[in-house]
Amino acid sequence: MRNYALTVFDPRGEKLLDESFTAANDAEAKEVGQARLDKEGYSEHTHRCVSPEAKLVLFQGNSPLS
Repeated sequence: MRNYALTVFDPRGEKLLDESFTAANDAEAKEVGQARLDKEGYSEHTHRCVSPEAKLVLFQGNSPLS
């Protein structure tokens, strides 16, 4: 199993969620990360999930506030 990091930001750049989880591979990590985002209601927020090598597995960026 490999450790992945999932981080969610509000429009001002403050962290709303910052946690790690384990998955067998990048594909599983993407599914686990998306399920966590859906469960917490953060799917539309800026978020990223990165592998142990810092590869982006899941990413969504939103425009900052004006």
